[in-house]
Amino acid sequence: MGASQTRTEANEFQDLMDKTGFSGEQIKNLQKRFLQLSGNEETISRENLDSIPDLANNPIKKEIINAFFDKRNQHESEVGSLEEIGFEQFLMVMSHFRPPTLKTTEEEKEAMRKEKLRFLFNMHDTDNDGTITLEEYRKVVEELLSKSGDIGLEAAKAIADAAMLEVASTNVPHMAPDEFYEGITFEHFEQILKGLEMESRMHIRFLDVDTTTMRCGKSKS
Repeated sequence: MGASQTRTEANEFQDLMDKTGFSGEQIKNLQKRFLQLSGNEETISRENLDSIPDLANNPIKKEIINAFFDKRNQHESEVGSLEEIGFEQFLMVMSHFRPPTLKTTEEEKEAMRKEKLRFLFNMHDTDNDGTITLEEYRKVVEELLSKSGDIGLEAAKAIADAAMLEVASTNVPHMAPDEFYEGITFEHFEQILKGLEMESRMHIRFLDVDTTTMRCGKSKS
């Protein structure tokens, strides 16, 4: 009976398995968590994610929540924001956090890495113009540093400006002093994070889901 049930679940989730790379069991676990978050409704809103206790003190809470409703993270070419998302859309976002397996080829790992980097880039490129501007970059750095309680807002802003200047000098080494650096393109972003192993390090645990194993924990809500 167990084997038969597993085959039934696999058939039921086959389309989602093909789209996301998750197994039928992983999708079943994620579906349970989705229903916990939505209160057994067919969609979830920002308010549902906003109420997650483990996300309350995250310095980039707003960016993380918005990422779930960003059309760019649905593996499509559309831009813009959604008010609510269904389970399939939820899965598409979660698939960005899926770690490689022993069967993952080097080519697949590289594609996975690029996908994760694009997801992170989209989180900071809030106006969808393909560039992380100084203002966008400053906002993220300010939130990360000032909310730690060890540094003031003005100091955080100065660090953000210095960091952006460093990025500018690296990517546009011959830029004149009076030139304006428009911001970080995705190509620049890839170069900055070139030495960082992203394929297995980008996890998500605030949903009571450990994406290193992709098993759901008990709801804390």
